[in-house]
Amino acid sequence: MSSDQEKKEKDRRRRRVNRLKKLILGSILCMIVIPVFCAVFLGVRVVSLKHQVEELTDRLRVYETGQVQDGTETNIITETAENPDSADGAATADSDHIAQQPLRENEETDDMISVYLTFDDGPSAETDRILDILKEYDVKATFFVIGKTDENSVKAYQRIVEEGHTLGMHSYSHQYAQVYASQEAFEDDLTSLQDYLFSITGMESTFYRFPGGSSNKVSKIPMSDLIQCLKERNITYFDWNVSSGDASGTQLSSQTIINNVMNGINGAHKNYVVLFHDSAAKKTTVDALPEIIEQILAMEHTQILPITGDTEPVQHRIN
Repeated sequence: MSSDQEKKEKDRRRRRVNRLKKLILGSILCMIVIPVFCAVFLGVRVVSLKHQVEELTDRLRVYETGQVQDGTETNIITETAENPDSADGAATADSDHIAQQPLRENEETDDMISVYLTFDDGPSAETDRILDILKEYDVKATFFVIGKTDENSVKAYQRIVEEGHTLGMHSYSHQYAQVYASQEAFEDDLTSLQDYLFSITGMESTFYRFPGGSSNKVSKIPMSDLIQCLKERNITYFDWNVSSGDASGTQLSSQTIINNVMNGINGAHKNYVVLFHDSAAKKTTVDALPEIIEQILAMEHTQILPITGDTEPVQHRIN
């Protein structure tokens, strides 16, 4: 073989080796890049889904309705949209998450109707406004609060008690995944909030509202187990049979909130537990409150009361 042929043969071998190296290097890069890409893609999806879950959790309560058993008839109290004559169509979409069906109502012998104004999720920047309005009209309400440690919240807890309102519990964290992770987690959360409120106000709260209501379908734990846990601690849970609709992610007008509440208080029952939310974003709820109070007080044989140990609970059917 001549030197030229040997040179050509070496060049061919070198090119084959280089191609083989590139092939191996490309394969290695693919083995690295593809899993990394998949991991990044899945990570983005997880974050996106997490945000969607959080948004849906917040929106669950916008479609909360009450169903009251009255003899053989079931009266359904629904939240209305901006048009008070039409129901919020999205309520049906989330009906498999929360089904509100109160078990019983107070069967008083007299003609007096009792309305209980209840506020979830506080304290907030709006709590003082709510308390000022209640004080102006000389009516008492019930606050189902969560655990907050800032100075304004501490003062709000104290003011609620000092002004004669009922301080109820709505879980310490209000994080569904934490509260309903296990029965032990539920009890730890409950103890934390009860002890915390006692340390601030000197009053032991004995009233509870489950996040999402007792009929929620978020909890993986049988709600009957959690209800038994409350019973063993002499804690009474309350749901609602009138919803203001203010849990909506979209802020409702104050007039819509007024319509929702007053349409719900239809005179068919003796007890009405009205669901409001006390958070910084619920300004129209506070704006609607004076008109709601005035209309309720203008009704014959109707009184506004705070929840007490004598109040017959309105409770949803458990899941």
